[in-house]
Amino acid sequence: MTKRAFRSSFLLLLSLMLLSCAERYQVYVSARAEGGGTGSKKDPFSTIEAARDHVRKKRVLGERGNYAIILREGDYFIREALRFTEQDSGLQILPYRDERVTFKGSISIDPSSILPVSGTEKDQLSGEEKGGDILMVPLKELNITDYGTLHPVGFQRPVTPAGMELFIDGQPGQLARWPNDSMIAIGKVLDRGAVAAEGDQSNRGAVFTYETEQPSGWSTPEEIWISGYFRYGWADDAIGLASIDTVKKMITTLHPHRYGFESGKPWSRWYAYNVKEEMDMAGEYYIDREEGILYFFNPGSVGEIELSLLEEPFIVMNGSVDVTIRGILFENSRLNGVELQGTRRCIIKECTFRNLGGYAISIQDSTTPSADGMLLASRENGVVNCTIHNTGRGGVILSGGDRQTLEPGLNYVENCSIHDFNRIAKTYCGAVTISGVGNRITHNEIYNSPHVAILLTGNDHLIEYNEIDHVCLETDDVGAIYYGRNPSERGNIVRYNYIHDLGDNFRTTAVYHDDGACGMTVHGNIFYRAGRFPVLIGGGSDNSYTNNIFIDCQVAIKVDNRMEAFEWAKGMIAPGGVIEQRLAEIRHDQPPYSVRYPELANYWNEDPAFPKRNRVDRNLFVNVNQVILKVHEGVNANKPFLDFTRDNWITHEDPGFVDKENQNFTLRPGSAVFEKIPRFEPVPFEKMGRETDQ
Repeated sequence: MTKRAFRSSFLLLLSLMLLSCAERYQVYVSARAEGGGTGSKKDPFSTIEAARDHVRKKRVLGERGNYAIILREGDYFIREALRFTEQDSGLQILPYRDERVTFKGSISIDPSSILPVSGTEKDQLSGEEKGGDILMVPLKELNITDYGTLHPVGFQRPVTPAGMELFIDGQPGQLARWPNDSMIAIGKVLDRGAVAAEGDQSNRGAVFTYETEQPSGWSTPEEIWISGYFRYGWADDAIGLASIDTVKKMITTLHPHRYGFESGKPWSRWYAYNVKEEMDMAGEYYIDREEGILYFFNPGSVGEIELSLLEEPFIVMNGSVDVTIRGILFENSRLNGVELQGTRRCIIKECTFRNLGGYAISIQDSTTPSADGMLLASRENGVVNCTIHNTGRGGVILSGGDRQTLEPGLNYVENCSIHDFNRIAKTYCGAVTISGVGNRITHNEIYNSPHVAILLTGNDHLIEYNEIDHVCLETDDVGAIYYGRNPSERGNIVRYNYIHDLGDNFRTTAVYHDDGACGMTVHGNIFYRAGRFPVLIGGGSDNSYTNNIFIDCQVAIKVDNRMEAFEWAKGMIAPGGVIEQRLAEIRHDQPPYSVRYPELANYWNEDPAFPKRNRVDRNLFVNVNQVILKVHEGVNANKPFLDFTRDNWITHEDPGFVDKENQNFTLRPGSAVFEKIPRFEPVPFEKMGRETDQ
């Protein structure tokens, strides 16, 4: 045999071996399979559980290696969580080639089951003014009886599954509400209700008045809920009603609000929902739970009607290593999308999460022991190139890392689009809620939210190259990036982000160091029309602002000494207060904290109530009416709260942007800023936001 013939034979044999291995390590699933199956491409399994169990058996028999569960095109209706453990490590779950695969937590309604209300005994729900535009689906007749439960939801409420929701052609419906697109001022408060924040645990509802005539037409007040901001503009709530007195124009709530009711503030407003008489816009619906009937306002054309059922995550991984989920659409469930607990190097990539009642993805340390009895830490997991929208309670929960040792988690959210993520809970449910140590949020676009974009706790996180806009739209005392009340949470870096067009109805900011927050580096960001004041340093120290650009702002930086000047804040720094408690949790004056953050070791010896070492250096302020707003209530008014250096430049002229009118804030090479601030670095505006070439 010649060398060439030998080489050809060897390559052919190798190819056949590789093909054999590829076939052996690929397991196929089809939603259209009728059951059984062997997992081959021609004879796929009908369920993902069957494929998972098949892979487990193969590994027990010694056929180890990386496996792929290949999903053929179709809708996979998930009725309970798909669970993976450490024995499922080294696994991919992905569609076959470019086929469309959807995990649905819902049930589809046959169009033939949709009936007009007009001309039936339910005709009173329609009426002349609605033109007979109410449709109904007899759910009970279709053996659909799990309608879920409406729960109180909002600030510091426990996470619970949403009730059954309606989705029409991929868009979430709205429980019939009034007003449709606005809110009503709270009238005179006759009884604040039980105020749990002040120690009243009696669970007594509130009583308040209203001015409008609309509630006179509501026949079942005990089914109605109200949502709004009942005392503070940063604490939303949704609670049920006990009764409506239409003569006295008085509402009594079934549940109390944590802080009690209050009127007179611009945000003290509410709207009602689950009001069957208020179906008057496309997509509004009401479920009669007693009779088992869905009613909804005719949107004009109806392609697909779906109702959410699943009250668990689609996928739960506990202890898995090197698992990739790619290219799947997750939609229409009552709770969360995917949960990773104590996993390592697990990646969720190129997936879409929409129309969920909870959040999309959670990455956290495990709360249940692994097979060897250990609680596992989550490390090096990622969410990459995903789209998340129309979720109920936020986007991604990103945790990991050890706050006692400061060991990083190295988990990340990268190059994702996250928007419209507060359909149900409005506050403190960020696009990304980041905690732990050493995780990162990079190259994402985040927009459309009533409250925060990024909610931060922990240490040494990196937030960079993101575009954040149109958040903080309806709340007060809020930051697009927010953290606070723990001076040990240091080492966080916010750099090269473009934060713009934030809400400014109330006290809104781009970066909020709340209630003594310390030790953040903010560098190379662009703040354009970024709220009432792009920066708010609320009494903390050791925060550094360098090489940032502030554009078209009324106030650039607000700073105060609240811990010593504001009566409501002094208790936080007092003996036994929240600051002392949180510093004690991590032994702030001992390694590793005393080594990593030397200033923290002397926290109690350096007048912790007074803000210090907040350096503002080499920043560009363009068309800013007031660069610094200092609030002190007469306490230490003559002392500087900021180290504002001479190397900042304030101008009302275009400093040399490529195209300010069209928001291209790249600085030309000949920009005057490089002369005015000799050490000013070019800000990489063109790299901010989502990268399109990944």
